[in-house]
Amino acid sequence: MIIFDKKLYVSLTCQKTGHNFTKIAFKPLHTNLFNTVLLSFFLTLGCGNLYSQDIKSKKNALPTAKQADKPKTTVTESPVDTVKVDSIKPKKTFLDGKVKYRAKDYAKIDQKKKLITLYNEAELYYKDVELKSGIIVLDYEKDEVYAGRIKDSAGVLIQYPNFKQGASEVQPDSIRFNFKTKKALIYNSRTEQGEFRIKAEVTKKENDSVYFLKRARFTTAKDIDDPEYYFLTRKVKFVPGKKIVTGLTNMVIADVPTPIALPFAFFPMSEEKSISGIIIPSYNDSNTRGFSLQNGGYYFALSDNYDLTVLGDYYTNGSYAMRFESAYAKIYKYRGNVNIRFENLINSERGYPDYSKQNIYNIQWSHSKDSKSNPNSTFSASVNLGSSKYFKQSINQANVGSNLNNTLSSSISYNRTFNTLPQARIAVTATHTQNTQTEVINMTLPSLQASIDRVYPFVGKDGVKKGFIKNINLQYNLSGKNSYVTTDSLFFKPQMFRDAEIGMQHSIPLSTNFKVFKYFSASASANYQETWVNKTIEKSYNIDQSKVIDRTVNGFDAFRTYNFSSSLGTTIYGTFKFGENKRIQAIRHVMRPSISYAYTPSFEKYYDTYALDATGTTIKDYTRFEGGIYGSPGLSNSNIVGFDLSNTFEAKVRDSDSTKTEPKKMMLLNNLNFSTSYNFNADGETTFAWEPVRVSGGTQLFENKMNVNFAATLNPYAIDNSGQQINVFNIDNGGSLFRMTSANVTLNYSFSNKGTGKDDKNQQSQRNGGRNDDLFGTNTDLNDTRNSQFSEDDNEDDVITKFFNAKLPWDMTMAYSLTYSNVNRENKISGNSIMISANMDITPKWKGGVSTGYDFVQKGVTFTQLRFERDLLSWRMAFNWTPLGEFSNWNFFIGIKSGILSDIKWNKRSTINR
Repeated sequence: MIIFDKKLYVSLTCQKTGHNFTKIAFKPLHTNLFNTVLLSFFLTLGCGNLYSQDIKSKKNALPTAKQADKPKTTVTESPVDTVKVDSIKPKKTFLDGKVKYRAKDYAKIDQKKKLITLYNEAELYYKDVELKSGIIVLDYEKDEVYAGRIKDSAGVLIQYPNFKQGASEVQPDSIRFNFKTKKALIYNSRTEQGEFRIKAEVTKKENDSVYFLKRARFTTAKDIDDPEYYFLTRKVKFVPGKKIVTGLTNMVIADVPTPIALPFAFFPMSEEKSISGIIIPSYNDSNTRGFSLQNGGYYFALSDNYDLTVLGDYYTNGSYAMRFESAYAKIYKYRGNVNIRFENLINSERGYPDYSKQNIYNIQWSHSKDSKSNPNSTFSASVNLGSSKYFKQSINQANVGSNLNNTLSSSISYNRTFNTLPQARIAVTATHTQNTQTEVINMTLPSLQASIDRVYPFVGKDGVKKGFIKNINLQYNLSGKNSYVTTDSLFFKPQMFRDAEIGMQHSIPLSTNFKVFKYFSASASANYQETWVNKTIEKSYNIDQSKVIDRTVNGFDAFRTYNFSSSLGTTIYGTFKFGENKRIQAIRHVMRPSISYAYTPSFEKYYDTYALDATGTTIKDYTRFEGGIYGSPGLSNSNIVGFDLSNTFEAKVRDSDSTKTEPKKMMLLNNLNFSTSYNFNADGETTFAWEPVRVSGGTQLFENKMNVNFAATLNPYAIDNSGQQINVFNIDNGGSLFRMTSANVTLNYSFSNKGTGKDDKNQQSQRNGGRNDDLFGTNTDLNDTRNSQFSEDDNEDDVITKFFNAKLPWDMTMAYSLTYSNVNRENKISGNSIMISANMDITPKWKGGVSTGYDFVQKGVTFTQLRFERDLLSWRMAFNWTPLGEFSNWNFFIGIKSGILSDIKWNKRSTINR
């Protein structure tokens, strides 16, 4: 091995005469790799002998000139060299690491010019530098490397250089790099930094962290050599992973310069997932609110676990809107998001007859806890509350599905399981339901549920629970509520809290189950309940006002109730065989009949009387617990027998695939249920002994893509000429056994040429309280339409392949509803409508969709929305139009897809006609 601080000597011996006629001393070489190459070159002559001289110790010197004249083929001992050691220390080599290289055609060494040339698929590796190119020239005297392209047989330049140092990668036409100074000169470089693709005519690498570029173009287009748009700048300072600072910059679209220019520009860049920054607003105008700036604000990248987006809109007539959006997550712990929206809406101008002003808001919070964090506790939240008219009047939301929804609901819950014996559970929940039509709000802040697991007091040490006695079990349940009933106008105002009701209910259920005659399953249960309340009422008759006065009595009160129930059921299996050579080989019918009995005694002791009139006539018709949070005890006893029959039908069908030997199972009816009940205490006037028979069923067709559900109500009693139900069976009144009073059928069908139904794409609509499909159109944030209206899952290459095969992706959803009413002999179809939603890739770059429907009863078109979208490679253009109805509007958008340049857009829309 040749050591760097030694000189390398080679003595050459003539093979004919055997005389040693010269010696060559080499200076210290740069790397072991170069030593090996040069050493191999001389040794191939077959006559070389190597010596290394230690400069400091002067050992192993070469023979003197006189000694060299003597014929010697080998030297066993070298005399001391009389030449003095040079006092100047040798220059330390710059290559302090291994150099590896290879080439397909050749690796040429020019010792005179100090060059190593690698040709065709050349590769060179040194430390963190990786260089691949058609040709590489290493000048190890100047410590520089050159790389460039080569020509193929047709004269086309191929094998562009690929220079990689650390995380930075450049693909230029040619490059010149100095290992010592780390400086480089790069021509027509191509590199990627985040979402940006950069190409510059000349790039000067000052050091590892600073680049200077001349005539550079920046774009997010995939093809940097032929982009559909780019930003052209003459001078650039580029700091990888941090920033790009440019001089005069203007936008070029389709190689046509535009007047859009900036005297200077600053592009922040970061290797982090996101950085804080300003969100540029978009301009719009409205006939009722004037000009506006919308969707402007600031994005705060607060940490890796959470962020915050603040957005606002302002209209020249004084209307404004604010939105706060935050998403948060912690791995293996939790994740969620919060949206708070507020709008101050002013319609028209002050002094005009149509002037109006109102404030609306909406709060949404979604939170889920990872079960891995603690399996014994869970915390979840799903909140959607606010103004009842928010989705109907918002200037930021176009969501017909949410507009048509009549209910907003919320739930926040915490559950905890205690691993005791018996096991105990506790749940604290806050709930909210809001009717957007009546604006009535029901809230529990909070409700408490606690329970102790079942205890089997008669089970022996063997733990076997068999029979009536051993299956007897009991448990304890506790429920508490702090309930508020209010309206939009009184929400979170003092009156709301004054009207609060607090209650608690304790229950101890006792139950058992056992077998009867081997095939029947029986169960029996008794339940004891005790209810505590903080408010009761007291009724009295006011003679002066001639009406009953209700007075609220504050204070603790309680009532106790109990009931008994039992049931008996079995399962019957039947199979009808048609033969193995038939298409339908067999049909299996499963019946589950059951009979139940429930008894609740009268609790008339909790009922009071009051004077009805001046004569002192009284009536016992009210309880002080009336309207309580947990209801009130019953005045009359309940003695009811219930009958239920459920059925399922399944077929065994020969498979169309002849290679399969086993038949295929096909569900004919998932369920077909019949239920009714008989009340032994019916009086025949206000209550009737037999309840109407309720029939319901459902099935799935076409490989489970179509859901079919139906239901009907069959009343056994007749009605008189005025339409009132009488205590006479319909068959005894000259009619049929049952009178169908109502029926409905619903069909839902989703299919596509992709083989499976489309996924739920309208998740925001579902969060708002609407549907998760697009039968009522897609949910559209009118001020932020950067997201596509269609699925973005399709691979572009696959789409093109499908285009040439005439198999463009499409999907379709259909919903049909039919309702029949005959309560008072009207015998009419009260509802008959169909809704259809379809989406299709018209071409590989054009997408279209429609949501529409038709009401056959009202004879009119239902909600209709048309959707179009054009994929402009790095740009996207979208048009959304609702031509009919109360929510008619249109929206046009064109902008860059990339999130880093999402503010470069143009959005124009009409005002929703509300």
